[in-house]
Amino acid sequence: MKKNYIIIVLTSALFMSGCTMAPKYKKPVLPVQGDMPSGESYKNLNTKGSDIVSKIKWKDYFTDEKLQKVIKMAIDNNRNLRIAALNVERTMAQYSISRAAILPSGGVSGSMTRTHTPADLSYSGKAATSKQYSANVGITAWELDFFGRIRSLSKQALEQYMATEQAQRGAQITLISSVVQAYLSLAADRGNLQMAQSTLDTYKDTLKLTQKRFSVELATKLDLKQSESQVHSAEANVALYTQLVAQDLNALNLLAGKPVPENLLPENLDSIAAFKKITPNLSSEILLSRPDVMQAEHNLKAAYAYIGAARAACFPSISLTTSVGTASQDLNKLFGSGQNTWTFAPQINIPIFNPSVWINLRVSKVDQKIALAQYEGTVQAAFREVADTLAEYGMVGKRFEAQVSYTDAIEETYRLSNVRYTKGIDSYLVVLDAQRSLFTAKQSLISLRLTRLNNLVKLYAVLGGGGEIEIKKKDKKKTDKKSGLEKNAHDSSGKEKTSDNVSSTKKEEKKNDRQNEAGDIKK
Repeated sequence: MKKNYIIIVLTSALFMSGCTMAPKYKKPVLPVQGDMPSGESYKNLNTKGSDIVSKIKWKDYFTDEKLQKVIKMAIDNNRNLRIAALNVERTMAQYSISRAAILPSGGVSGSMTRTHTPADLSYSGKAATSKQYSANVGITAWELDFFGRIRSLSKQALEQYMATEQAQRGAQITLISSVVQAYLSLAADRGNLQMAQSTLDTYKDTLKLTQKRFSVELATKLDLKQSESQVHSAEANVALYTQLVAQDLNALNLLAGKPVPENLLPENLDSIAAFKKITPNLSSEILLSRPDVMQAEHNLKAAYAYIGAARAACFPSISLTTSVGTASQDLNKLFGSGQNTWTFAPQINIPIFNPSVWINLRVSKVDQKIALAQYEGTVQAAFREVADTLAEYGMVGKRFEAQVSYTDAIEETYRLSNVRYTKGIDSYLVVLDAQRSLFTAKQSLISLRLTRLNNLVKLYAVLGGGGEIEIKKKDKKKTDKKSGLEKNAHDSSGKEKTSDNVSSTKKEEKKNDRQNEAGDIKK
């Protein structure tokens, strides 16, 4: 009868502990306008049939095979990304610990006691030595979660775990964009170095020609010295870009986690295959798919859950210690009939005067307001970042086309001025000015081409692209375990759900959340 009573109490406690005192989460109204800014910079954007960039894998977007290998090298070896992945494992373990606290922790114990009693304390008036053997199995100090304190803490840990997953996605997006930008910078500076070296060779040929003309008094000494100054200026540019190429390579090696082989390095910007052409989607998906926004929302949900834990701490807590076993003075009779023992020790703790729990509740509410402000700030920053990138995206193409036309015009000016100088029509000063303008124009063209490519990289990143985490075979068990933990978390509401219902409910909740937030943006 006693055993049945204990089983009934334990079963009832499990079902009664399904509720929590956490406030119901309400998705905040996004503090940004419904549409992207309008104006001259945005009028060329076409949103019809637009792509959801976050669904485009980085291998599909960055089509250059060499660049793909460098990105893969960075994902496998970059230490910062490795730390982000380890943080995910750490928070998953913490969630497992908090989740385990919901269930009773049982154990088996055995003991042997020998007690010596002196004669003046013995009932028989004689000294005696007694022995006792016991073996027990039971539950120790299991808190019955009537007010959902443990479940709220478990929910908080789950949201923190999911936030670190989004942080890992964000770290990977940042890493990929940084690797590509470093790769492009190296290509641009290698192109500048090639141009500087070619310019130096041209200036040297011009200097030889000027020296010959000076020897036959067809050129002045001023022409000679100006030609020499051009050679020295070009030598300085070659040295500068040689330095920049070395520094760019150091930066790329750091991001990749180890030295990048020479056969994977670009010759110049023209040697890199074009990126996949995309049409940016200007719906609310821009913000909803960004990992930093999703991370901030999970942190906000965690703050909601902790309020529930703080509220529950203000109410009585009930813990239970129980065990069944056997005991005997003789080891041979330990497991014989009639030697059974049991204990049932419930304990209640009522915080009648404990101001710290009420103060902690106030702190939890302030933390929730802080998390809400951080979420709204993250959304605003994301909106500004996307808007800035789209503004540049709309205009950088025009700037590049104008620079190409300008460079062509300067190149023709240089050719004509050189012909006129050779025929003695113009002074060398005109040629010198045209040479300088042409070199500067070519530098600006390479710089603008780099800006254009970097804008495409940033556009892909700010729209949430490149965040897919590749699952290795050896990590499949860990991934299955994560999925199981998340499903168990949704079962904590106390309602009976099959695994299929849990999966479909989770998808439906995500769909509804996205629709609600999209409606908030439009408002």
